[in-house]
Amino acid sequence: MEAVPEAEARRLPEGVRIVPLTPHADERGVFTEIHRVSWGVPRPVQWNVVHSRPGTLRGVHVHWRHWDYLVLVAGRCVFGLSDLRQGSPTRGLAATIPASGEQPFALVLPPGVAHGFYFAAASTHVYGVTHYWDLADELGCRFDDPGLGIDWPTHDVLLSPRDRALPSLRELLASPAMQAFTGG
Repeated sequence: MEAVPEAEARRLPEGVRIVPLTPHADERGVFTEIHRVSWGVPRPVQWNVVHSRPGTLRGVHVHWRHWDYLVLVAGRCVFGLSDLRQGSPTRGLAATIPASGEQPFALVLPPGVAHGFYFAAASTHVYGVTHYWDLADELGCRFDDPGLGIDWPTHDVLLSPRDRALPSLRELLASPAMQAFTGG
């Protein structure tokens, strides 16, 4: 199955993986495996389910300890990515990846790749993380900061109060929390 031929052909930040998933449909509905240890992807220790209303944007967030493993199971979204890692061969590279619950794939994000999700329709996604939730590993910046280089389909979005209050990318990079992770 060719889940995201456009995204697979693009250049993505180092370590980001798109794992095609295969839906099996019959008269009863659809069954899709979303994670197997044998696929060689990070092993999540915590799984979460998120429902989003149309027009919602979640992020932009970045983690320095944990990997994310994301699957959109219903709806439509655009994943926005920006590589913030010092020493990464793709540092500064930004990408957008359109997704549909009808053509599922898993998106594997390594630590240090900033990410946000814009949901064009009512959507549900599941995601696993390789470390339990920890406020010290929940960093972020404004989704529309030009320094990220993310080409969002719109800037008219519904944000959480937390995401609305996030600093600029410059402020994030200069913050003590970020300096602790980057050694800056």
